[in-house]
Amino acid sequence: MTKPRIAVVGAGAFGQNHCRVVRDSERAELAAVVDLDPARGTLTDYRALAGQVDGAIVSAPTSVHEEIAVFLLEHGIDVLVEKPIAGDLAAAGRMVAAAEKAGRILQVGHLERFNPAVVEIERRATLPLFFEVHRMNQFSPRSLDVDVVLDLMIHDVDIVLGMAGAEPEEIRAAGISILSPKVDIANVRLAFANGCVANLTASRISTERVRKLRLFQPHQYLSLDYARQDLAIFSVQEGRIGFEQAPVTRAEPLKLQFDAFLDSMATRNPPKSSGAAARRTLSVALAIIDKIGEHSQVVSQTLASGWKA
Repeated sequence: MTKPRIAVVGAGAFGQNHCRVVRDSERAELAAVVDLDPARGTLTDYRALAGQVDGAIVSAPTSVHEEIAVFLLEHGIDVLVEKPIAGDLAAAGRMVAAAEKAGRILQVGHLERFNPAVVEIERRATLPLFFEVHRMNQFSPRSLDVDVVLDLMIHDVDIVLGMAGAEPEEIRAAGISILSPKVDIANVRLAFANGCVANLTASRISTERVRKLRLFQPHQYLSLDYARQDLAIFSVQEGRIGFEQAPVTRAEPLKLQFDAFLDSMATRNPPKSSGAAARRTLSVALAIIDKIGEHSQVVSQTLASGWKA
């Protein structure tokens, strides 16, 4: 069978990783790389892809996701777009609608969905009651066009929503800007109707890189390390504590994500991380940002009225 022709739009730091994965795949052909810098790509205009490729990975800035993805979808090209799906819900909705109208695949790069340890914890989650999540990065100039919520925390929001099986009924959040005009560190509490609570912290100004999720459910505590791709499980049965290191076959999530995209292209089945699901995750992420804004206003008023040097 003929291999699907794939283009990568946006050949920056992360786009280069996509290029590598497509180039190394035995299931696809890297047909084009699009970038405004001619030294990094074979094309400088994504519109030249019409009629030339079967699928495209959009790794351009979030602000142009809608423009690029809608054009590609309308020209019969399946699209895998990086997270967040868009900068606002209206744009995300138009992308989803364009995919549905054209009968094309729209997958969103919520990469942790394909982390083998995440797949395992999702399989073992029975009744999640409490999440404690930390995602810390050392400072990098990449992705400073969005808040840390849309840059980092959105991964964990997506995972928590998936395992909780619902959207939160209450959101409390605080965050501050340190090294960029956007929020660089944030702490969030999500409360769900069934009593489940999730505490999430994300920072891109940490001195170390941390990727951990802890899940508590009846008689069990599950500790997941995203980076190491391991899952430790502590269980209580008949008054005794048992320990299990869950069997996890380590693999690169980016490759697994691309394979899933190719599977959807071949079968025409909806992707695991669909445009509609990504829009729901974005909705919660934007609500978190709004709550951070409300908290910032309260702090500003407090400082203006009661601060003593």
